[in-house]
Amino acid sequence: MGALYLTALLVSLGCMLLLDWRFRLFFWRDAVAAATVTVIGVAFFLAWDVAGIAGGIFFRGDATIATGIVFAPELPIEEPVFLLFLVVCTMVIYTGAVRVLTGLRTRRRAEEVRG
Repeated sequence: MGALYLTALLVSLGCMLLLDWRFRLFFWRDAVAAATVTVIGVAFFLAWDVAGIAGGIFFRGDATIATGIVFAPELPIEEPVFLLFLVVCTMVIYTGAVRVLTGLRTRRRAEEVRG
C-alpha cells in the first residue's frame, strides 16, 4: 500500500507519454526541445518546493499511500515524479490544444475560400 501514490503517478505519466507518442505532440515531435522544457520546468517547481519547505510553508505529512522515502526533509520521492507528470501533462495538453485550434482555423479558412 505504501507505493500506491508513486505507482499511480508512474502509470499516469506512462499514459501521457502514450498519448504523446500516438499524436506526436511533445517528446515525439521534438525530443531536444521537450527535454529542455521538461528539465527547466521540473527544476523550477523543485526550487519552488525547496523555498516553500525552507519557509515552513510545505510539509510532507503522513500519507499511508506514499512510500515514506524522502530526498530531503519534507521532500518525498513522489514530489519530483509528480512534478515530472505535471510538466509533461501540461505540455501534452498545450500542444494538443494548439494542434486542434490550428486545424479548426485551417478548416474555417478552407470553407471561406470555397463558400
